[in-house]
Amino acid sequence: MLPPLIAALLDPAAYPHSAPTPRLIETHISWVILAGDYAYKLKKPLNLGFLDFSTLDKREHYCREEVRLNSRLAPDIYLGVVPVAGTPPKMGGEGRVLEWAVKMRAFPADATLDREKEITAEQIDAIADRIARFHGEIVAAPADSGFGLPDAVWAPVAENFRQLRALLPAPDVLLNSLETWSLAVGQRLASHFTARRAAGFIRECHGDLHLGNIAWVEDTPLIFDGIEFNPGLRTIDVMSEIAFLCMDLMHRGQTPLAWRFLNRYLEHTGDTAGLAALSYYLVYRALVRAKVSAIKASQAKGDLSEALSYLELARRITQSPPPALLLMQGVSGSGKTWISQHLLERLGCIRLRSDVERKRLFGLPALADSRALSEDIYSREAGARTLARLLGLTETLFDGGFRVIVDATFIKRGWREPFQKLAEERGIPWWIAALEAPSEVLRKRVVARQAGGHDASEAGPDVLEAQLAAVEAFNADEVPHVVPLNSVPLQAVSQIQALLP
Repeated sequence: MLPPLIAALLDPAAYPHSAPTPRLIETHISWVILAGDYAYKLKKPLNLGFLDFSTLDKREHYCREEVRLNSRLAPDIYLGVVPVAGTPPKMGGEGRVLEWAVKMRAFPADATLDREKEITAEQIDAIADRIARFHGEIVAAPADSGFGLPDAVWAPVAENFRQLRALLPAPDVLLNSLETWSLAVGQRLASHFTARRAAGFIRECHGDLHLGNIAWVEDTPLIFDGIEFNPGLRTIDVMSEIAFLCMDLMHRGQTPLAWRFLNRYLEHTGDTAGLAALSYYLVYRALVRAKVSAIKASQAKGDLSEALSYLELARRITQSPPPALLLMQGVSGSGKTWISQHLLERLGCIRLRSDVERKRLFGLPALADSRALSEDIYSREAGARTLARLLGLTETLFDGGFRVIVDATFIKRGWREPFQKLAEERGIPWWIAALEAPSEVLRKRVVARQAGGHDASEAGPDVLEAQLAAVEAFNADEVPHVVPLNSVPLQAVSQIQALLP
């Protein structure tokens, strides 16, 4: 049974514009009415603890917050806040206000990516590009706010467990185990949370970045329905936001796309330090979706299978594989970046590219032309700085328990040996993925890449010739770790996968 007001708004006469067949979409916290070219979102009069829409004034306030916040990512969709008033009720009517609604420009309901049978790599790249740009545009939380402090990070995690216990059958051994893990990891990360806050990574984010809130419209991502109802759930570490979409892709069975999204985002931002808490946030986000699924099931008297599937995913996340190191070795054009892209997606790795990190040291985006600078970013000194940066980042990723791919030419033993030493000091297995190709093929690839302008590498034919003349053979200590790879991605993945612990 629908509330009388909502039922009345399904009448075409309730709208000041053409709306021949208004259609209702209901979520656990709102009603959305599709009416002609527009959609109207009304908030349910609920108090769920993590949100409070219990009074008309609160619903108006959060309608206005929804427009303010979502206009950052979808300015053409969020049009304003309108009253529902009159007898019979009309959208934008006059008289005593009965309710408030967010007015939006309608887009196809089946355009959201949770409805797509297949999500493409191009879509994932576009989303990562947009979110990286968005995170770079929003300001850090005020220094005097409590957002991002360890207690503030823990509060919604604890709330999830409390609410899930009320929604799930008891006793729940898995839920208890996840709570114990979350508490221990959260305490270990307390100094990390404090440092992230001090470094400005706590920002007013979207807050609810999952596939159901991303539509694909006119060949571009439309990101909508960010959290307006609770500042603490959106003023978060940017890595918590990234973890949400990664987790959602994992739950969908598209883990390779999750690693693609994460690595693409990191190439833009360089925020490898944030990865220390990635597994913590992945588990937290899985529990958020478990809670939402359980609330929906309780409202509809449905089953809890989806909620339980999120708990199972959280369990798997807590059991991540041990770290490992793979050095991609080969001259420009040998296929290192192409093959390592497949490896990072299929094997769950973080990739560090020397071409990207070298430019980042000089304040350049990955695709920027370094000739615009007065400095030579390929000098001996710049090379030493790049090597030091890659080593430092690798150490940080080892601390976080990640499998690491370093994509550089590694034609010189002086570049290879520091990574090998770092891995061996930590007891971490390492390999050198060696790629070769005929010189004429290498030259064609380098020329084509330069002409395309879509890669961070700036190596041209002259650089290639110099590299070919400077390759240093593997020594006796390296040879047992060398894995010759061809340019067939699936074969390369199988070869490396067989070596990983």
